[in-house]
Amino acid sequence: MLQKHYTSKHPIIRWNCARYSVKLSTTYYILVKKTRCSIAPQTYITEAGGTIMVYLKIKRLIDIILSTLGLIILSPVFLVLIIAIKVDSPGPVLFKQKRVGIHKSHFHILKFRTMRIDTPKDTPTHLLENPDQWITKVGKFLRRTSLDELPQIINIFKGEMSIIGPRPALWNQYDLIEERDKYGANDVPVGLTGWAQINGRDELEIDVKARLDGEYAEKIGFMMDVRCFFGTIFSVLRSDGVVEGGTGVKAKAIDINSSNSKAEETETK
Repeated sequence: MLQKHYTSKHPIIRWNCARYSVKLSTTYYILVKKTRCSIAPQTYITEAGGTIMVYLKIKRLIDIILSTLGLIILSPVFLVLIIAIKVDSPGPVLFKQKRVGIHKSHFHILKFRTMRIDTPKDTPTHLLENPDQWITKVGKFLRRTSLDELPQIINIFKGEMSIIGPRPALWNQYDLIEERDKYGANDVPVGLTGWAQINGRDELEIDVKARLDGEYAEKIGFMMDVRCFFGTIFSVLRSDGVVEGGTGVKAKAIDINSSNSKAEETETK
């Protein structure tokens, strides 16, 4: 047997052997049989160690325990929000949407409905013209407090999502999916909240968001998840980064203010 410790400059590498084909994440041990093996030429290999595979199993166990407790403890909150949504506007309580999960697999994410039932489908909020016109009164409160995300506890329980991870992209957000591919961010579990969410959320440009998701993929571990978890609590309390129709607002506003040439545009974003 040949034992080596590998990681990569890119969060994901692929090890192809005559008898095995193994997909590797960063910093964990592998054992390979000494046969004809090759590594993709674009992969940069350095020696390292770690226990990512073990942590991912622990992470899944934590997800199951916390999502089960969440469904039980938050059931009264669910009931109140269900009643509020039904009273506020006609339509279903829950909203299902096709999203991209780990390894770019598709699943249906669950949310409390925050928009009118005649809102254009499969369109990111930031691409809608005047997004506020589509959002219900209760929906504005749910979005500001992130309570619309609560039904995703069910997705977490089912194993389609994790508590912490990159936010799942819409199936047709090809720009974000492609950018995440550059950083290996499509090859970690998607989450209810993540590193990008506590560092700007709606205010981030697509490339910046993907880079932050890549940082999470590279540093994935217990302490990183703890930072994201508590960072999310503080961000929700302060409503940080919540801007309807505002993907990239922060970066755009900086560019506008520095050039002093598009004052009117900043008022519309």
